[in-house]
Amino acid sequence: MLNRRSFLSTCSQFGVGATLFPGVLWAMAQNVTEITSTMVEEAAVLADVKIPAEDVKMMLPGLNDTSKGYEKIYALHMPNSVQPSLIFDPLVSPIQLDPEQKPMQLSPVSAPASGGAPHDLESLAFWTVRDLAELIRTRRVSATDLTKMYLARLKRYDKVLHCVVTLTEERALAQAAAADREIASGKYRGPLHGIPWGAKDLLAVKGYPTTWGAGGFETQTIDEDATVVKRLDEAGAILIAKLTLGALAQGDRWFGGITRNPWNLAQGSSGSSAGPASATAAGAVAFSIGSETLGSISSPSTRCGCTGLRPTFGLVPRTGAMALSWTMDKLGPICRSVEDCALVLDAIHGPDGQDRSARRSAPFNWNAQTDWRTLRVGYLKDEFDRVAADPKPSPRASRDASPEQRELSLKVAHYDRRFTDAALIRLHQMVPNLIPLELPKFPYDAMLTMLSTEAAAAFDELTRTGRDKLLTEQSSHDWPNTFRTARFVPAVEYIQASRARLLVMEQISKVFADVDVVVTPTASNQLIVTNLTGNPAVILPNGLRGTDAPAPIKNEKSQVEGDYGGPSTPVSLTFLGPLYGEAKLLAFARAYQQATGFQQQHPSLPISN
Repeated sequence: MLNRRSFLSTCSQFGVGATLFPGVLWAMAQNVTEITSTMVEEAAVLADVKIPAEDVKMMLPGLNDTSKGYEKIYALHMPNSVQPSLIFDPLVSPIQLDPEQKPMQLSPVSAPASGGAPHDLESLAFWTVRDLAELIRTRRVSATDLTKMYLARLKRYDKVLHCVVTLTEERALAQAAAADREIASGKYRGPLHGIPWGAKDLLAVKGYPTTWGAGGFETQTIDEDATVVKRLDEAGAILIAKLTLGALAQGDRWFGGITRNPWNLAQGSSGSSAGPASATAAGAVAFSIGSETLGSISSPSTRCGCTGLRPTFGLVPRTGAMALSWTMDKLGPICRSVEDCALVLDAIHGPDGQDRSARRSAPFNWNAQTDWRTLRVGYLKDEFDRVAADPKPSPRASRDASPEQRELSLKVAHYDRRFTDAALIRLHQMVPNLIPLELPKFPYDAMLTMLSTEAAAAFDELTRTGRDKLLTEQSSHDWPNTFRTARFVPAVEYIQASRARLLVMEQISKVFADVDVVVTPTASNQLIVTNLTGNPAVILPNGLRGTDAPAPIKNEKSQVEGDYGGPSTPVSLTFLGPLYGEAKLLAFARAYQQATGFQQQHPSLPISN
C-alpha cells in the first residue's frame, strides 16, 4: 500500500513538490474532508509566508468554513460567459476624445478597382476590402459570386492549411443573396456590404458549433450570435467560415491538427488566431476576426504576413466570445491592409450594454486623408538598440531547446536584424524628428499571474472534473498544467500583481502623453507591456526573408519545422498608440505600409484541387 511519504515522492517526480497540492490529494485518498495543520504548513510554502505552529491551529476553523463556501460556489456551475463583478479600466487619467462619431473618410480606390469586371474571379482573392467594396458597390461583381469564390478557395486550401473548423456555407449564401438584392435596390450599407469574412471559432454563431478549438468541446453550441458577428451582419459582411484557434486560445494546435503557415506549409501558423491569419494570408477570406490576450493577433499576423489590429482594451465588446482573461482579452481584425482594419473596426467598436468592460463610448473617426506628417512619432530606442546589439531568439523557441536549436535560433535573430535596421532608416526618412523613448523598468512577467489565474477561473470546472485531459496538448507549458498551477496562486498575490499593473499603466500613459504613435520591433518587451496596459497595436508585414535565410528551427515535439524563420517567410513591425488613439495610429501605419508595399506580397499555394 502506498504510504504518504512514497506518495509525496511520486508527486515530486512529476514536478509537484511537498506543497498543498499533493497534501490535498493525499487527504482525499484517505477520505479526509477537513483541512489539517500539516496541509496548512505545506501550503504556507506556496503562499510565501511563515506561520508559527500555534497560529496555524488558530486558522483551521476559519479555513474549513471558507472551504465549504468554495463548494457552494462550485454548485452554481457558472458558464464561461459569466463575467466577474470587478471591471478593468485601462484609463488612469482623463483623456480628450473626439466629441462625436463622424462618417468615415475612405481612400481613393486603386486603378484595378476602378476598371471593369475581372474575367477571373480568382484574381480578386488577394484584393483589399477597400477595392473589393468598390466592385460590389458598383455591381461589377456580385456578393454571391465573390462568396462562392472564397468558399471554393477555403475548401481547396484547407486540405493543406487546416484552418477551417466549420464552413457556414448555407448562412453565407443566404446573406450574399440578400446583399445582392439590397444593393440592386439602392440600399448600400457601406464598404463591408457583400464582403466575405471568417471568424475565429471562439465567437458564438447561432446554429453552428463553437468549439474553442478544444478537445471535449467539438460539438458545443451556443444559442446566440456574438456581438461582433451581429455588427458585421448589420454592416452586410458575409460570414463564410469559423476558423481554427489553438485549443482554448493557445498556439496553433487544435483538436483537428496543426494550422499551417501559407508561406511554409511545414510550419504552424502560430496562434492563437491561427485560422484567421492563415486563411487571410492565403486569400481564402477577405478579412477575419481574431482575438488577443498576449500575442494572439500579433504572433500569427507576423508568421503569416498579415496586417493585424489589436484595439484598445474595451473598445470592441467581447459578448459571445470565449473568455480567457477578463482583464486582457481583446477582439480585432486581421486583414491585408491597414485601411481594411480601419473599415472593420468602424463596424465593430462601441459598447453593447453587455460586456461590462466595453462601457466607454469612444468614437473612432477614420480619415484616410489624415496628414500623417503632423503626427508626433516616437520609437522604442531601447528595443531597437537591443535587437541591434544583442538579438535574442524568441522565448518560445528557447524553451526546452537543445544547444543546437538555441544556436540556430540566434542565427535567425541575427539575420532578422537587417529588417529592423531597414525599418529604422525608413522611419527616420519619413519622420526626421523621430522621438526616442524607453519602456519603464518593471517585473512585467510577474504580473502575468493575473492572466493565468483568470484563465484558471474561466475554466475552473474543466480542471476540477478532470475533463482537461481531453485537451490535445498536455505539456508543462499548456493550459491544463497552467490551470492547475494557477489554483495555488494566493488571492493576495493576484491583488498585488494588479496593483503593480496600475503602476505600469501610469508610467506607460506618460510615455504616450507626447506622441501619437510609437514604433517598435514586434518581438520585444512591448508585447507583454501593452497587453497589460490595454494600448492598441497594429502589426504590419515588414519584408520577406531571402533564400539565404537560416533554416527554421526543427521541433520534433510539435511535428512542425519550427516556431519561426526560414527562407521566404515574413517578418513584421509593430506600431503602438495611446488608449483610444486608433485613428492616428492607423493613419501613420498606413503611410508606412504605402511607403514599403510589403502587404502586396502573397504566398504561393498548391494549385491542385
